[in-house]
Amino acid sequence: MLKFLAVFFLALIGTFPALAATTLSADGKTDTYGLINAALAPGGNAVEVPDCGHPEFGPHITQAYDAILKRYVFRFHIHRDRDDDRCRKADRQRTEIKTYARSPDRLKAFAGDVMVFRWKFRLDPAFQPSHRFTHLHQIKAVGGDYAAMPLITLTARKGKKGKPDRMELRHAARDRQKTLAMRPLPAFLGRWLSVAERISFAREGSYEISIRDVLTGAVLFEYENAALATWKEGAAFLRPKWGIYRSLRDRDNLRDEIVDFADFGIVKER
Repeated sequence: MLKFLAVFFLALIGTFPALAATTLSADGKTDTYGLINAALAPGGNAVEVPDCGHPEFGPHITQAYDAILKRYVFRFHIHRDRDDDRCRKADRQRTEIKTYARSPDRLKAFAGDVMVFRWKFRLDPAFQPSHRFTHLHQIKAVGGDYAAMPLITLTARKGKKGKPDRMELRHAARDRQKTLAMRPLPAFLGRWLSVAERISFAREGSYEISIRDVLTGAVLFEYENAALATWKEGAAFLRPKWGIYRSLRDRDNLRDEIVDFADFGIVKER
């Protein structure tokens, strides 16, 4: 199925022929939160930010012109010593966007659905994860006993005992995670990355992801599993999240971060 993702990356150049896609791109002029909500949750709020506890900074998702992509992108801000988790939890902090209950059904994964998610992101060359969690993408359940633990997580983690920091792909069918694959994090830093992720949502489903360098097309990360549990028992639906969600329990290894995102796309194949 990784051949599918190779073809799908070609489609990123233009539109999605024969597939109805929901897309979200920065434009440099529309109110940022309004632009995000119009795509992901019309009439709702798809933005999870720490603005309430740090109002003097202003919005924690902004737009900026990127000289590499030659267009506007979304800029996700997080401040180590000022931000928390939406004034609810002080041991972690997040700047994320998501689909959720008020999103259209075409943006939610129900049992038996096959969905493709795509996006671009860029980590600063000096990006710092901690020994705890620094999540960049999650697939989470809504409803059921196992909703608290993400089904899929793309997360950065500091290496132990002098080993390189790493990018990890993690999975949890219920409430315990395991690492499916990992790569040294330095290869991902300072460059625009294009991600395509395809999931068949079922008790015995399938999962595939590919991450490429936008400029060179080089594949930096690939994973495929044709027999992976991709449904959470008791869930009403599953949904994607993107941004920065990190623990503060290893604060000394963190710093203020900016992560840029661009060109989100969601396609429900069936």
